[in-house]
Parts: sequence; structure tokens; C-alpha cells
Amino acid sequence: MKILIANRGEIARRIIRTAHRLGHQTVAVYADPDVNAPFVSEATQARRIGPAALASSYLSSDRILAAAAETGATAVHPGYGFLSENTGFARAVIEAGLIWIGPSPHSVEAMGSKIQARRLAEEAGVPIIPGFDQSQDRGELAAAAGRIGFPVLVKAAAGGGGKGIRIVHDAAGFEAALTEAISEAERSFADGAMIVERYIQRPRHVEVQVIGDKHGNLVDLGTRECSVQRRYQKLLEEAPAPNLPDATRQGLRASARQLAAAIGYDSAGTVEFIVDDETGDYFFLEMNTRLQVEHPVTESVTGLDLVELMISSAAGEPLPIEQSQVQLVGHSIEARINAEDPANGFAPQIGTVVHLRVPENVRWDAAIEHGSVISPHYDAMVAKLIVSGPDRPTALAAMAEALESLVIGGLVTNAGFHRWLIDQSPMVEGRITTRFLDENDIPSTADPHEAGIIAATVLAGRRVHASGPWASLPEFSLTPSRPLRHMFLKHHSGETLEVPIQRDRAVGSHVAIDDIGVTVNLNGYSHFFTVVDRSSHWAPISDQSHGSAGAIISPFPAVVTEVNAAPGDEVEGGEVLVVIEAMKMLHSLPAGGPGTVAEVRVAPGDQTASNQILITFKEH
Repeated sequence: MKILIANRGEIARRIIRTAHRLGHQTVAVYADPDVNAPFVSEATQARRIGPAALASSYLSSDRILAAAAETGATAVHPGYGFLSENTGFARAVIEAGLIWIGPSPHSVEAMGSKIQARRLAEEAGVPIIPGFDQSQDRGELAAAAGRIGFPVLVKAAAGGGGKGIRIVHDAAGFEAALTEAISEAERSFADGAMIVERYIQRPRHVEVQVIGDKHGNLVDLGTRECSVQRRYQKLLEEAPAPNLPDATRQGLRASARQLAAAIGYDSAGTVEFIVDDETGDYFFLEMNTRLQVEHPVTESVTGLDLVELMISSAAGEPLPIEQSQVQLVGHSIEARINAEDPANGFAPQIGTVVHLRVPENVRWDAAIEHGSVISPHYDAMVAKLIVSGPDRPTALAAMAEALESLVIGGLVTNAGFHRWLIDQSPMVEGRITTRFLDENDIPSTADPHEAGIIAATVLAGRRVHASGPWASLPEFSLTPSRPLRHMFLKHHSGETLEVPIQRDRAVGSHVAIDDIGVTVNLNGYSHFFTVVDRSSHWAPISDQSHGSAGAIISPFPAVVTEVNAAPGDEVEGGEVLVVIEAMKMLHSLPAGGPGTVAEVRVAPGDQTASNQILITFKEH
């Protein structure tokens, strides 16, 4: 086969790796921001398919199929996200005479609507959450919520990724929550249909991996725990799911097979459930008709390659394994390494990876290499860190060690958050719920001053060439007559620190250093520093804040999608003046109060930096 991968980043690299091992050629398709991405150079061939805008590149069926024709591709693997669960794309691939490496369009369509999926699950004898999906009349939806009993969950019938979902705690808040959910669903999926369901008070998100072929064979590959979530986005997963009653575990796996068999499932897929941690009861949530982000943990405990199984199934080969042969050995945990700042509400981040040191004895599925540039155009996930052990405590200890030795300099990530997370009691006990992050305060980033002391101490002990960071320290001498006792370092947050050099200190952290700067991993958080000379530190900063009182400021790096103001406009407080997009999420920036617009410093399509002033107002 020559397999075109209709995706990008780490999953494209993951598919390329297996395809090449099996002797297949690969074709990468890329948008302009990805021209230098690792997956592009690793494929056998590569084709540009458009600019950064998703609609003109990774979501364009026509451009992807044109690339397939130009390169002589014979098969298409969609990865996950983008067009992976688009029935029209799957059919177009098949109609073009190509092999679709995924489930049949019939299966994709059957599970594409949560309303239809609920009904199919119920027909297959799979427990579903008590709910209402028979009408879209707002009055009937409100009445159904009253019958079900609050709290309830209002959620979009289409799409996924946590969009179009609201928890409603009482009747008074129902109308507003429904309006918000419908609006978000229409914007994200062009479909505002809603479902009202009972809200489980202590919900765990547990899923079952299934794999089928075109000969009617189907097996499940055990459970995964995916309860660590923020805004319904998974952050950490493990296999198998811990602390499940035997009846619950067996029921989950049997129910997954029942549903998959009912729709003739013939590829890799995942049946997701909500488990009530108090009772062990479980309910069907949805089915993802594609490969999952968290599939490596299942591969680790089964010894199987899911991408290989998908390719062989698509080629018409029978499954090489029966249910009785599926063995789950050990425990595996995956942490999603995202370019986001947990200390700032998980705000998305951009930057250049100036240091990258990956620990040994881990699986590292990554979109990044040293020198990779992270833009605001795509998803925040840059890598997956996967560890395994003979049992869960060993796997947890391995994850702690891996996070403490992972060094990513120049890019703020959530690795330190993961290091904090795995020490929390509910995580250690295997009883974490999807509400954990809503009910607990996330710690701020580790103290940069402490990390700065380590960086200064390491720098002071290193002889470097004049072209390196020492070039900015003309007063430094390696002779005992003028020992340097303090150093000015600029932290990646922009803060400049004066830190002491402790030459007798043992450096107990993982450090990466070069002529650009130094990165220190302290408790899982990677702190990147550059050296600042004293004159630069004390020099006055030019005034860039003219007219910035009450200004509209970008809270993080993003792309401007809308500007709703012009100089001279009179605006009211709360009026949305700028809409920005970062990591596939829209953020509205309103005026803080009434005023007159002085300057508009950006236009749609512009890329913004964190804390950049976008609009200023006249002083009154």
C-alpha cells in the first residue's frame, strides 16, 4: 500500500512508524504552518494542501483526495480528529477507489449522532443514562429536565471534544445553559440538537477498546480510565481502569462487544461509558469510530499494534487474535503533554522548543523535536508520555520519575501539572472522577527563583565560548580574584531574577544547557532562562503602553478572527470587540466599560503575542 495520512502532528508520525515497519509507503499532507514539522520529512512523500485555515487544508476533502491522486496513494488513514469521523469523507475515499483504513461509513454514520447512538445502544441491550432526546422543543426539554431531576447534563447530539455541554443544577438555570449549549454546538458542529440526561454525581469515564474485521470477527482489548479531564478534554489515561468491581468490568467489556457487533464494526473503535463510582453502575456515553489519542496504553498492556490491526482489517485480512487470546499484562499510563499554562487557567501557549530531553525507558509519541515551532493554529497537544510497569504502583512511580526528568525548554507545558496530579490521593487510590479538577485548586507553577538558583549554579560551573550566554557577562572572571556571586536571569515568563550562585550546591534536577540558555526541570516544571547582563537589567524600558489604560489585551498567543471596532467608535462595557482563536478554541474579548476607541492595532488574520495590546481607548 501507499498510505496517505489525512492528519498531522504526533498521530501522523505514529501511523508512519507502523506503516514503514510493515513495508508500506506513506504520504504526508500538510498546511503551511507545518511545512517544517517532523511528520512531513518522515513520510515517503509529502504534499502541501493549503494555508493554516482548517477549512482550506486538513478539513478539505477535495484537497486531500487531490493529493492522493497526485501521489498515487492507494489508501487513506484519517488518524483522529479532523475528518476521521466524517461519513462523507469516508465514502469519498472509497468512491475514489482507495482503501479506507477505518470503520465502514455505515458504522461511522450510525454513531455520528449521540441521539441515534443512544437508541442503538438501548436496542443492543446496553445500559444508557436516563434522559430525553425525543424533541428539540425548548419547553419539552425543560420539562424533561424536571422529570429526570436536577442536576442534569445538557449536551450536543453531534460532535465531541466537550463542546456544547453544560451542567444544570436547578430549573432556574436551565434556559440560560440550554441557550449557551445550543449556540456553542451550532458554532462547532453546525448542529444545535440537544440531549438532556441525568448527571451522575461521582462520574468516572471508562472506555473499552474494540477491534473488528470484515469477516464478522470482533474482540475487545480491555478497559481504559480517562477520568482526568478539563472542560471534558482528557489529560491522562491508563489501562486497565483501576478499582472496578468484577461485575462492572465484565459488563463494560461485554456491552462494548454487543454494541460493536450490532453495527457490524470492522476496525478499531472505542465504546465510552460513565461509571458511577458510588454504585459501580455504568451507562453508555458514546462510541468513537476511530483510533483514540490514548490507544498506546492499550497497546502496552496487550502487546498489540492497533494501527497494524487497522491496516490489515482494511485490507480484508481476518483478525489474528480471538477473544480468549487477549491477555492484559501489567499497567500503563499516558500523560498528554500540552502547550498550555496550568497556572493561567490552562491558557494555550506558543513558542520554539530550544531544549528537549526525553527520559529513557518511556514511550514518547511526539509532534515536536528540538527546534520545533508551536503555532496557535492547531491543537495544544504536542506529545504523549507513556510509561508501563508490572502493576499500577510501579507505573505511577515510573511516571513520576519520567516527568521529573523530561526537559522541554522554550515552551510552557502542563508536565508539571501532571507531576502534581499523580501524587493526589484520588489518583493514587485509583478513585478519581471527572469532577476532580473542578473541585480542586491547581497549584501555580513551581517557584522560578529556586529553579533560577539551580540554573545560575550550573552556568557558573560551565566554561563556555564568548559567543554563548557568558558573552553578556563581561564582569565575570574564572579566576578567584573576581568570583561572580549573583546572576541576572530572564525567565520564560518574562520575569528577570537576580539569583545567588551556590557553588557548593548539589544540582538535583535535570538540566539542559547550550549557547542559547538553560532549562531546569524542577518538580516536573521546565523553566527556561537566558542570561541578562546588569546594564540591560537596569536600562529603562521604552514606553509601549501609550493609551493602554483599560485596553483590550490578548491573554495568550492567538490568531485574530474578528475585529468589531474602529477608531472613534463609542462602545459599551461588555461589548465584544475582538475574537481570537488559539488551539482550535474561540475566545471573545469584551470592553471593560464604556469608552471611545483610540487605536485598533490588529486585523483579522494577525497573530498576537501574550499580553499584546490590541485596542486602546481615549483618556477622558
